[in-house]
Amino acid sequence: MVTLSKPVIEQLSLPPKTPINKMLPSIKIPLIDLSKPDSKALIVKACEEFGFFKVINHGVPTEFISRLEREATKFFSLPLSDKQLAGPPNPYGYGHKKIGNNGDVGWIEYLLMNITPQLDLHHHNLPSIFSDNPMEFRCAVEDYVQEVRRMACEVLELIADGLRIQPTQVFSKLLKDEKSDSVFRLNHYPPCPSDQLEFKNNNNNNNNMIGFGEHTDPQIISVLRSNNTCGLEIFLQDGNWLPVPPDQNSFFFNVGDSLQVMTNGRFKSVRHRVITNKLKSRISMIYFGGPPMSERIRPLPSLTGGDDETSLYKEFTWFEYKTSAYKSRLADNRLVPFQKIAAS
Repeated sequence: MVTLSKPVIEQLSLPPKTPINKMLPSIKIPLIDLSKPDSKALIVKACEEFGFFKVINHGVPTEFISRLEREATKFFSLPLSDKQLAGPPNPYGYGHKKIGNNGDVGWIEYLLMNITPQLDLHHHNLPSIFSDNPMEFRCAVEDYVQEVRRMACEVLELIADGLRIQPTQVFSKLLKDEKSDSVFRLNHYPPCPSDQLEFKNNNNNNNNMIGFGEHTDPQIISVLRSNNTCGLEIFLQDGNWLPVPPDQNSFFFNVGDSLQVMTNGRFKSVRHRVITNKLKSRISMIYFGGPPMSERIRPLPSLTGGDDETSLYKEFTWFEYKTSAYKSRLADNRLVPFQKIAAS
């Protein structure tokens, strides 16, 4: 079992505004079979109703998934002093406990990497921390990211086609651009000790501990998988949290803030969080597909009828939005400064 290196991570209970789950068993995560002809329409519907969906028959080789999970487990099992050779996060590298620069913390350690379409890992210390086979980790990440990006581009082209947007590469070309600002993140959530789980916030009776606080992803789209451990939850429009059953062989997609803007609010960037597990470690791998820094983000004319008056958002560059987003707290609505009128 992977264990967290000292020092112990500080605890965070759920914030008072977070409602306790009251979900009916009939609510299920949308399931998309990429091999079926109806996948296009189902993806669009899932993005409109949930901002989140699960993908099967994705074509990502099982051996790529298994190899990277082994390498991630190996990395997080290293002594803290060794892991810190891949950090500190600025913003890329190794970090633990602290999420961002604005006071957010969680029961987590992570490794954040900048990934270009040419699959350069923008951190020269990453392979050197493994003395037995220094290139195995790098190769595992590169093979995995290449396949996941391919899948993400396929899904984005299905979305464009489903929305009757031409060309259908309008979203995917941003991930393929040589200057694409995409990142890859490995998260490790160690088992949360019983004494930590017993901590209660005076403002509510929920004992759960936050691994990663509620937030939306700023990028266009996020592709997630994890080991067979629960913890991920998404926020539904009725104000309740829906636990996402773990599935280590499938992938989960999040609509990001940028895609919400480009679809003029038709798609919603899903709020999500991770709750700690008392007994098991959770390792997740997330590819965040982002545009080039200079890319201008705005609602697509084909979705506003070419009428700027119907646009919900101001035009901004990805650099401007990313800079603003990373100055905020996790739970903040980062799109508010860029809204022209209140989004419904």
